[in-house]
Amino acid sequence: MRDFAVLMVRLVVGGLLAGHGAQKLFGSFGGSGMEGFAGFLESLGMKPGKPWAALAGLSEFGGGTLTALGLLNPLGPLGILGAMCMAAFKAHGVKPIWAQEGGGELPVTNAAIAAAIALAGPGKYSLDHALGVRLPKRLVALAFISGLVVAAAGLASDPDDGGGEDDPESGSGG
Repeated sequence: MRDFAVLMVRLVVGGLLAGHGAQKLFGSFGGSGMEGFAGFLESLGMKPGKPWAALAGLSEFGGGTLTALGLLNPLGPLGILGAMCMAAFKAHGVKPIWAQEGGGELPVTNAAIAAAIALAGPGKYSLDHALGVRLPKRLVALAFISGLVVAAAGLASDPDDGGGEDDPESGSGG
């Protein structure tokens, strides 16, 4: 049952995060696309906005896809974790935690789930298990450290005008 439970969580959270990233990258599902999301990130002080938007969108889309498939674990959950931590702090951090108040409730929840999947592994109903894939610990450590460096750079950016209140995707998890 544990492997089935991990599969359910991977499919739901990974699938939703892949869709959320597609909103940012491609404007899918009513999303703002790269231009709109880049403008929002610039209002948070993350300039230039397009590279940050691409990185966030790819972290969500790629991380969500890898997580849903159970492929190359823990790279997918690490991508989700990085994107959700940035969203929680940069887009929602100055607000109360609850989503109905514009807070980071959903990205914090998604980050916790991604961390749990990274630690627990993708389970036997995964492509990693089916293909016998196990990433080298050094590669995982390098990905984790790289994510920390990027997150530190993003968190260190300051908005010029205190913008960010008009996030077209607020309440959507990041």
